[in-house]
Amino acid sequence: MYRNVKRRLMGAATALALAGASLPAQAQDFINVLTGGTSGVYYPLGVALSKVFTEKVQGSRPSVQATKASVENLVLLQQGKGEIGFTLGDSLAMGWEGNEEAGFKSKLDKLRGITAIYPNYIQIVATKDSGIKSLADLKGKRLSVGAPKSGTELNARAILQGAGLSYQDLSKVEYLPFGESVELMKNRQLDATLQSAGLGVSSIRDLATSVQIVVVEIPADVVTKVGSPYIKATIPAGTYEGQTAPVDTAAVVNYLVTHSGVKDETVYQMTKAIYENLPELAAAHAAAKDIKLESALSGMPVPVHPGAQRYFDEKGVKKGS
Repeated sequence: MYRNVKRRLMGAATALALAGASLPAQAQDFINVLTGGTSGVYYPLGVALSKVFTEKVQGSRPSVQATKASVENLVLLQQGKGEIGFTLGDSLAMGWEGNEEAGFKSKLDKLRGITAIYPNYIQIVATKDSGIKSLADLKGKRLSVGAPKSGTELNARAILQGAGLSYQDLSKVEYLPFGESVELMKNRQLDATLQSAGLGVSSIRDLATSVQIVVVEIPADVVTKVGSPYIKATIPAGTYEGQTAPVDTAAVVNYLVTHSGVKDETVYQMTKAIYENLPELAAAHAAAKDIKLESALSGMPVPVHPGAQRYFDEKGVKKGS
């Protein structure tokens, strides 16, 4: 009798194993979300996206990777080492062109767009003690411009050039992530930081609660001189502690992108999940409040992934609308 029971159990186990072998490998649908430094905006939004995908994209296994942001994200996507990534619009355009000076050794021809999201505000913040009140005052000062050849650093080069300045005009240039830049400013080892991010970025909020700051204006004529994809924007009064007046600046649109090797259905489900869960993203960071379906394809510098296009077709969203 024992042998019969044992035989039945073994038979059942074999049947289960064979049945399991025929099941679709849905759990292998990895979604690696490429973000940025942990003290920026990309990272908390990436974490929020991962949670949304876990709940809404059936059979997916999302993960979040902290990176040096735009340029690194685009290179990783081209290599198939991620399924969705955050990037600045100018970095995306340069990656598609294969702009070597921006850090792209060749054209990133596998990139595909998902959606425009929110604008990155170019935020130049100095300690009050530094005496910096304008872009011209940066001359001879110590400035952090973001990680080398990151989207932020490309923004820094463009804005300084528009103001008639270059790195050679500064006494010291540091290529550091947001959080590290702020720590050096607290310790009086830096005078200013340029951070390209959504409004209310945690690193600058942290700085403003520790030392008195000055948010430096980027005048409209400088933005005009730099040209597309930069647009005129305003940092509202009260965005940071001690900032009592609105400040003119420049902005660049951010995008979520993928690559041509990601399945159409996966990208469709990701795009759908993004737009059906905007309150969850806005809860992770206020910058997500600027994500609008009607401007999803605005200014997209690369081909739209067919999976994303399917969703926008369903919603009647046109490029340039």
